[in-house]
Amino acid sequence: MLVSSAVVKKVYKKREAWSHKGQFGRLLVVGGSKLYSGSPAFNAMAAYRAGCDLVTIAAPERAANIAASFEPDIIAYPLKGNYIEKKHVKEIRKLMETSSAMVVGGGISKEKKTLSAVAAILKESKIPTVVDADGLYAVKKKLGRKFLLTPHSHEFFVLSGGKPSRFVNERLGKTKALAARIGCTVLLKGHIDTISDGTQVATSATGNPYMTKGGMGDTLAGICGALLARGASTFDAACCAAYINGLAGDIASKTFHEGLTASDMLWSIPKAIEQAKR
Repeated sequence: MLVSSAVVKKVYKKREAWSHKGQFGRLLVVGGSKLYSGSPAFNAMAAYRAGCDLVTIAAPERAANIAASFEPDIIAYPLKGNYIEKKHVKEIRKLMETSSAMVVGGGISKEKKTLSAVAAILKESKIPTVVDADGLYAVKKKLGRKFLLTPHSHEFFVLSGGKPSRFVNERLGKTKALAARIGCTVLLKGHIDTISDGTQVATSATGNPYMTKGGMGDTLAGICGALLARGASTFDAACCAAYINGLAGDIASKTFHEGLTASDMLWSIPKAIEQAKR
């Protein structure tokens, strides 16, 4: 199945006049470290631009403070120290209790203590969860249907032990096999995104070669999180987010071309959604 605007129309139902704050999602973003503060901020802002009502970032102090200054809409919860560690799991668990979905992994680093903490967070998660970037290195066993993994080619290799092909049908088959083995939905990023929950399969062809800059995967993960937070299935969220993120890149690239950045993408996400809903 080639993803089309139909999935956007399916996920984005008309809002009722008496809608209330939080009805369209409360997202928790767990990410960041001493060196990397941009990833969770991009997760959060992309989620807001995709329609999420409230986004909280739980990140090490420096990353949380930078995220808070990045945009006043972001609720930032600082975790003591430079990296996410086991000592923070209790605090993060508490934040999960008031969240409808979670994004984990952006900018956390591959520190052993951090990956151990992320493994514990994934084990405790009872809400739909996107696992992205460095967080994927903490995935060692079967997860479950509420999880959505968003690897690029190397991360996919680490997860599956096999290098993904550039031939779409082969790539799709490997995506389906990994999703079935881990028991979750996998969105393998690439020139053509391939998506599977182990049974259903789809491809998304929006996007362009200007989208090679850092942060583009963070916006995708944030959109995935926003859609899970508003109640979409992991498969529909993956398909819809891949379509929107790529289309936002297509829209923004018409203005910025070689200079396109993830920050530019944020402004195009609402435009992409409205264009797809027509």
